[in-house]
Amino acid sequence: YWSGIAMAGAEMVTLPLLEENDFLPDYSQVPATVWDKAKLMFLNYPNNPTGVGASPEVFEQTVDYATRHNVLVVHDFAYGGIGFDNKKPLSFLAQKGAKEVGIEIYTMSKTYNMAGWRIAFAVGNASVIEGINLIQDHYYVSLFPAIQRAAAVALTGPQSAVRELVETYENRRNAFLAELREQGYRCGERPCRAPEGSFYVWLKTPPGYSSVQFANDLLASESVVVAPGVGFGANGEGYVRIALLADEPRLREAARRIARFSRLESL
Repeated sequence: YWSGIAMAGAEMVTLPLLEENDFLPDYSQVPATVWDKAKLMFLNYPNNPTGVGASPEVFEQTVDYATRHNVLVVHDFAYGGIGFDNKKPLSFLAQKGAKEVGIEIYTMSKTYNMAGWRIAFAVGNASVIEGINLIQDHYYVSLFPAIQRAAAVALTGPQSAVRELVETYENRRNAFLAELREQGYRCGERPCRAPEGSFYVWLKTPPGYSSVQFANDLLASESVVVAPGVGFGANGEGYVRIALLADEPRLREAARRIARFSRLESL
């Protein structure tokens, strides 16, 4: 989102997503001076990197604040097809009034493993979609028709492969977190949070470690690669992101190494 904001010459104000608020936005903490100037708000649920899903109450509040302050909402629903524990991720557009204040964007990269095909779409407010179409007319002639047809087939055809993919990610999540628990790794004073969607685990670092230091030392000591949380914004400090892209045995081994490193460093 940052690059688009910068290219538009706009000012970016970040909305902290804090663990004590379940990594959900608290609009009451946004200063009135920011609301008065705000034109556009990006949201992303299920969230990358935390794996948290949005609640109906959050989207209801989003529509309310956007309506009162005349702010356009862009909900990035990239992980909308990947929800765990038999819970389907909520679409922002399912909320009453959402189509009046925003749009939802969706990529084929995650649910359908079409990363690199560079195909996505937007739905929602008609006037905003019309503006996007106008920009597209000037930026692109067309996307290769075969890719468009493949995307249409993926969306309208049988979804058994999607269900299998989601089950695979959920099993990997469960295996990784179970191994962390068995090895005694804790995220602060409580067990590590299980993601509700996406294919990421948002892991708290051991006390005294910055996210970059932990990632670097873990790589050097245990040959495990994680993404430092600070790379996702200042409030990501103290966390690392783990992608559930390896198979279960490899993820269990990664969990054992993470726990072992944490124990050694605490001695």
